[in-house]
Amino acid sequence: MVRLDKNEISFPDPEIYDGHEGIIAFGGDLSLERIWFAYQLGIFPWYNPDEEILWWCPDPRFVLFPDELKISKSMKKILHHNIFTFTENQNFREVIANCQQITRKDQNGTWLSDELMHSFIKLHEYGLARSVEVWQNNELVGGFYGLQIGNVFCGESMFAKVSNASKAGFIHFVQTYRDTLDLIDCQSHTPHLESLGARSIPKKDFLKILYKNNERR
Repeated sequence: MVRLDKNEISFPDPEIYDGHEGIIAFGGDLSLERIWFAYQLGIFPWYNPDEEILWWCPDPRFVLFPDELKISKSMKKILHHNIFTFTENQNFREVIANCQQITRKDQNGTWLSDELMHSFIKLHEYGLARSVEVWQNNELVGGFYGLQIGNVFCGESMFAKVSNASKAGFIHFVQTYRDTLDLIDCQSHTPHLESLGARSIPKKDFLKILYKNNERR
């Protein structure tokens, strides 16, 4: 593993460096410039708030191709009856705050530190991060956020206060942008996203698609 210098924004090349179990580097900082550069390389931060920053590029990579979206009969019924309404970028701060605070099964605490939240809020203010909000009876009940790299959406985290809220928001997002998105990066496997059609692909295939969508290559 490579230790990053806080005074230099650089990373090992994930095309040729595998790291340890997907960890490319550690250390550095959470400046907007470093985070944005990392995502353009296919690298993302994931660590416990009381630990040193870890930077990941796992192999394989868990992704969703928009044309492979799966919608169950029960979800089709929910969407048909307009149980939820959806907005974008209307309440980014509340979405990311809920992603930090929501209680998750088999997870103690949160990986989303206050410093990382602040950085993503700034990225949103610069138009680089976006959120999807899910509403029910004028109450925010679900949503997710991530970064947009060309035609690749890099999903970060989602939350739901009522059953199926985040799933409905994700389906709505994919259906809305299926003609303009090449890929949705889900980072690591979850049964929730697998049920919607996400699957693992080799890191090299993910990076090939990502690099086609940014100015690095």
